[in-house]
Amino acid sequence: MPKTNFLTRSWRIARIFLHTLTGLILAALVLPICGGHGRQRLIKWWCAKLLRCFNIQLTVSGHPPVASSQHVLFVANHVSWADIHALNSLIPVRFVAKLEIKDWPVFGYLVKKSGTIFINRTRQRDAARVLKVVTQAIKLGDNLCVFPEGTTTDGQQVLPFKSSLIQSAIDAQATVIPFAIHYPLPDGKPNLDAAYAGDTSMIASMQAFLSMQTPRVHLHFCTPIAADRFDRQALATYTRTEIIAALPWPSEVAVPSQQA
Repeated sequence: MPKTNFLTRSWRIARIFLHTLTGLILAALVLPICGGHGRQRLIKWWCAKLLRCFNIQLTVSGHPPVASSQHVLFVANHVSWADIHALNSLIPVRFVAKLEIKDWPVFGYLVKKSGTIFINRTRQRDAARVLKVVTQAIKLGDNLCVFPEGTTTDGQQVLPFKSSLIQSAIDAQATVIPFAIHYPLPDGKPNLDAAYAGDTSMIASMQAFLSMQTPRVHLHFCTPIAADRFDRQALATYTRTEIIAALPWPSEVAVPSQQA
């Protein structure tokens, strides 16, 4: 993929800095006092604008959710920090994220203010607490998103799904929408530089996006399903299989989902 020049990267950095500053002001002064619909519109606008600041082109296929969707659990594979902003630019949702993100400078504050539910993956018992929080949030009408792999990958594979948080959709009798995320190059191959995986730092990942002329992210939304048709293991296996089938490159399907 062709690389950007110094002036282009500098211009993007300036835009990102100003947009992040705007986000901090909105998170501190506006989000606490605006209603639910106003909050969703602000989050949707901010995430869409952030993608534009990085010149990330978003494309969508399948069965995209409508703005009025409620009581939905989105389930996806996980490749990059940009996954979150891509989905939020279409329909604002609450995410379940690892506890460490809460302490990130600037972005940790923004993520916390957006309603993210944090899980301590070093404590097995914390999954039970988060399950109750997520289930209640869905019952009250919120849309949630989980990444059941529990980590990011380079996008060429889908790791076994942990099924614990998927139980929330069954308990809340929610609709589940699996969706596949991939970052394609112009020739259709996976853009490995877009992955925020392994030992890659957040700064290095952002620098990689800044160096790409036109990075692309594609979301394919699978057919919505009723969670109460399944037990949690079957639901985890089904959603993973649907996501793998929606990806444009081969991936191993026959890996069982995990309990925790």
